[in-house]
Amino acid sequence: MDCKNRIIKLRESTGLNRKDFCKLVHIPYRTMTEWELDNRHAPDYVLRLLEYYIRNEGLMVKEMSEGGGDSEKEAT
Repeated sequence: MDCKNRIIKLRESTGLNRKDFCKLVHIPYRTMTEWELDNRHAPDYVLRLLEYYIRNEGLMVKEMSEGGGDSEKEAT
């Protein structure tokens, strides 16, 4: 999965809009926008750290899937 889609799936899995997601993970809004528009690419380690943080902090409200068809999951 490319950077753009991974970032969007991560953000959508939290149920947050871009502005609130940026505040949560302390990434500038402009940077996140550039990643989501595929104008720039986040380093792979950043994507892995974001996913790790979201999963371990219990912020994921939707289970991520690569083939679409997200299944609902309660946040614990």
